[in-house]
Amino acid sequence: MGFFDILDMLGTIAFAISGALMAIKRKMDVFGIFIVAFVTALGGGILRDVFIGNTPVWWMEHFYVVHFISVSVLLAILFRNRIYFLAKSLFIFDTIGLAIFIISGVQIGVSANLDPAVSVVLGIMTGCFGGVIRDILCNEIPIIFRKEIYALASLAGAVCFIILYSLNFNENISHISTITLVVVIRVLAVRFSISLPTYTIKKK
Repeated sequence: MGFFDILDMLGTIAFAISGALMAIKRKMDVFGIFIVAFVTALGGGILRDVFIGNTPVWWMEHFYVVHFISVSVLLAILFRNRIYFLAKSLFIFDTIGLAIFIISGVQIGVSANLDPAVSVVLGIMTGCFGGVIRDILCNEIPIIFRKEIYALASLAGAVCFIILYSLNFNENISHISTITLVVVIRVLAVRFSISLPTYTIKKK
């Protein structure tokens, strides 16, 4: 297992724990917690594979990832009252996972000879839509639509990677540059409370 694979697993675990914690806050039972954690970690990749006809979808051929998710759910349940102390660490791993999922989505699009713009969309879908499904299941407005310029960080990461990939940069440099960009954008957004503008309709 290479360095990129290790980061991928850490990102998957962080995504799964974030999903489990939200389900716990919503007072779901164990089954509900597992389902929310599962779709948070894998939902984007599943949608990507279905859209491009890549079946069986990725996790079915790499079932070990379900074991990682199951352990993550167990840890989230057992240490639910303490795990919030690790919020900053989870945030970093969640962001790294976002960047890695974006990279994998773009790479799959490129490998399928799709238009670069479509590959960028696949990257964003892979990174973000697990969280979208999680928030919908938990009756929340998806984070991608409301704060931390999550979507903008995803778009910047996907565009950065496909540009470096097209210019034949070294794979490790492309990966590290993309991950760094996504992490920096999200950290700055949270640190300085940066978000895209929102609008309301005034009642007469």
